[in-house]
Amino acid sequence: MTRLRALIGFAVIAFALAFTAIAADARVGGGFSGGSRGFRTYSPPPITRTAPNTASPIQRSLTGRPSQSFGSPNQPGVFGNGFFGRGLFGGLAAGFLGAGLFGLLFGHGFFGGLGGAGSMLGLLLQIGLIVLLVRFALNWWQRRNMPAFAGASPSSVHAFETDRSGFGANASAGSPLAITKADYDAFERLLGDIQRAYGAEDLTALRAKVTPEMLSYLSEDLTKNASRGVVNEISDVRLLQGDLAEAWREGSTDYATVAMRFSLIDRMMERSSGRVVEGDADPVEVREVWTFRREQGGDWLLSAIQQA
Repeated sequence: MTRLRALIGFAVIAFALAFTAIAADARVGGGFSGGSRGFRTYSPPPITRTAPNTASPIQRSLTGRPSQSFGSPNQPGVFGNGFFGRGLFGGLAAGFLGAGLFGLLFGHGFFGGLGGAGSMLGLLLQIGLIVLLVRFALNWWQRRNMPAFAGASPSSVHAFETDRSGFGANASAGSPLAITKADYDAFERLLGDIQRAYGAEDLTALRAKVTPEMLSYLSEDLTKNASRGVVNEISDVRLLQGDLAEAWREGSTDYATVAMRFSLIDRMMERSSGRVVEGDADPVEVREVWTFRREQGGDWLLSAIQQA
């Protein structure tokens, strides 16, 4: 009976994780972090009031990663953000591997260090609790040390809270750039236009609003949807809150990274029947960090998305 309860508990946890993954795999970018931010592609943007947690690092990019020695703090490793990935799953996987190696070294077999299904569930809960506590402490520290905001009032820039033109810790990678109300208006329009064009599978419209790199990623996602026989229906996109993380200039190219909290109706529909496969008619809220770029005198284009 004890083993049965442990297996049921494990199944519940696995189902919850699977459901979360499904719910996050729609909309533009499918919940990924990718694209290019110029010299700052692999530097995290500053946290903001809208996105008080550090944004997920860029996972896919055509910008080459700076050379780093093996084992440096920013280098993905077997137990870090490399083989097993980041976050809770990475910690759990590393814990399983560590326990398995312990069992092998001492002659108990790969799962000998776990002591059966009950101990496996106990390990899961212990590691999960530690991860949650560490995250809570880091989030509290980040909020406590978040810099004060200055600039325009929220009403003067729609849902954006500030027009500060500061740029982040990597001050050597470009010079500061001032962002105006017209720029914020453009970012808000692009948020809605890009989501709607993606939902309509309109590559011509997307081509005018995203960089070629981002277009390749979005085209790949649309191709996968087509092969699955589904279409991502997106509607009622609304920016709820936004602020500037950093803005800078590299040569003749301007960059602006903004944190946005927005809502949208996001559903995956079966092409042949129109049946809802994922999502529903209720709006969902999303927090993401978008980076836009433009050539001087040109229009802003989406160049990167990071999860917040």
